[in-house]
Amino acid sequence: MPSEQGHRLYVKGRHLSYQRGKRNTNPNTSLVQIEGVDDSKAASFYLGKKVAFVYRAKREVRGSNIRVIWGKVTRPHGNSGVVRAKFRNNLPPSPSVPPSASCSTPPTSKRLLYVVSSGRIPPILSARRRNFGVRQNGILKKSRRIEAGCLMAR
Repeated sequence: MPSEQGHRLYVKGRHLSYQRGKRNTNPNTSLVQIEGVDDSKAASFYLGKKVAFVYRAKREVRGSNIRVIWGKVTRPHGNSGVVRAKFRNNLPPSPSVPPSASCSTPPTSKRLLYVVSSGRIPPILSARRRNFGVRQNGILKKSRRIEAGCLMAR
């Protein structure tokens, strides 16, 4: 019997760096470590799956300050479970550590990377897919659903 909540059909990941040689980096291809993947055989399951880089911006656009950069897992990288992913727009450099963090404090970045393995998407992204409100007298009124979705994700 399926549970009330269902199954989680995404996994979290971490952007390690760009694909690189000894001296040059290639920002078109990002290296992603997927949570719970330790070898290239397990990483091959995620080939062709979508990847979402989620972050919060300062300015609201269409009722939400959550932004997403979508990508796709292209191939495994090495033998330790790291995969290569190409994104529509290149990821910002070193997104896993905020610029003000020091080595002694744990990173408190709100940037997340999800590998979506089916049609279900993380709750933070489902808020972006809902309607953003209704126009009344030329003014955009936010719906309660989008506000609740953003509060849940925080």
